[in-house]
Amino acid sequence: MKIQHRIALIFALLTMSIVLTVTLADYYIANQNTFEDFYKRLEIRAIVAARTQFEKENIASATYEELRNTHLETLPKEQEYFISVNNLNADIIASKLQLPDVFYNNAIQRGSAQHRDHNVFYYGYLYKQSTGNKLVIISARNEFIDSYLSTLKRTILLSIIITSIVSVMIGLWFSKFILMPVRMITHKMIEITPGRLHLRLPVNKGNDEIAHLAETFNLMLDRLEATFETQKNFISNASHELNTPLTAIIGESEYALSKQRSADDYVNSLSVIYSEAERLKKITSSLLHLAQTGYTGQQKDFAMVRIDEVVYTVKATVDNIIPGNQVFIDLGLMPEDESKLQVRGNEQLLELAITNIVLNGCKYSNNKPVSITIAATHTRVIVAIEDQGIGIPQHEIAFIYEPFFRASNTGKFNGYGIGLPLSRNIVRMHHGELEVTSEENAGTKVRILLPLASAVDVKVV
Repeated sequence: MKIQHRIALIFALLTMSIVLTVTLADYYIANQNTFEDFYKRLEIRAIVAARTQFEKENIASATYEELRNTHLETLPKEQEYFISVNNLNADIIASKLQLPDVFYNNAIQRGSAQHRDHNVFYYGYLYKQSTGNKLVIISARNEFIDSYLSTLKRTILLSIIITSIVSVMIGLWFSKFILMPVRMITHKMIEITPGRLHLRLPVNKGNDEIAHLAETFNLMLDRLEATFETQKNFISNASHELNTPLTAIIGESEYALSKQRSADDYVNSLSVIYSEAERLKKITSSLLHLAQTGYTGQQKDFAMVRIDEVVYTVKATVDNIIPGNQVFIDLGLMPEDESKLQVRGNEQLLELAITNIVLNGCKYSNNKPVSITIAATHTRVIVAIEDQGIGIPQHEIAFIYEPFFRASNTGKFNGYGIGLPLSRNIVRMHHGELEVTSEENAGTKVRILLPLASAVDVKVV
């Protein structure tokens, strides 16, 4: 069922429920009022009958008879009973009335009483006189209530039918009007294709849910467009990076095989092929690492790791790769509490992530000093790597995490543009954050923020 029809149905059901509740309440009240009105008629007749019967010596009974006949119509099967309170049981038997004892007791004690037996109504009135109190009972069949309630039922039923039809029609119009912005969004979304990701949904002025929905879709489209653009750049850059060594290998092989060469020529060709093959191996290995760390939530071989030990291992690794480097570890902010140095993660991957960043600092600063600082908060441990290198142009910082992207000022430095994206993926695997701040020709600072093992344990519990 469409949402529009569901809204119309719910609206109609709610309206019908309200109307039905109100009409049933009206029916009940009308029914009760009808009873009270009929009892009032019987009361008047009981008073008139009592005075006509027991005040003959004071006022001519003809006057009351004329008054009753003129102003009080005879009710269906109207009956009058006169019972002496002093001779109650005998008079009840003589009148052949079969009324409950409580009726007589209430009439005598309170001065009046009411009783109903299906459509026959009884009203008892106590007439007091010096010679002895009399109980006047008037009975009649209430045939008016059947006609009145029957008409009321037909009116209520007709009202419910009309209300149902009108509420359904109004519900359909109302739901169509309410969902009109959603239909507009749907039609506009159909127009947005992979080749037209620049299109955006119109956002109505206001702060309603539809406006928030359109804004959310537009934000999603921004991310999709950026992802498609990144993918396109990745494919272009990857193709270029992979094609360059392959072209060199194929070209050198063709050169060596084109005719008989000397031993030195073959050695030189094999050296070129070996060098380009090594370059190709590094690129594919980096891509493999990048792919392996690109799955959100992947946690293989996670254990307790001390981040200071990881940093010392990184320093040893960098010393082996770049002898004579000026990398130093700043212990000024290192926490004394060992628990603030422990994270849950994979030690080898964390070493790889920090090593990539430190090697970049050494490479792009022409081996100037690179500092590694360890600090901690109540929930996270921080590893900050700061160099004094060429920095990154401000307008290019947004693209540094794209694989194979290299800043415009890195032309004279060898590299593939995979190290930083790989490091960020590893940090994300550990539920951490990687922040980069840089200024061209003034250096770069990279902060790795990882959740403490104690904070993760508390959160899990």
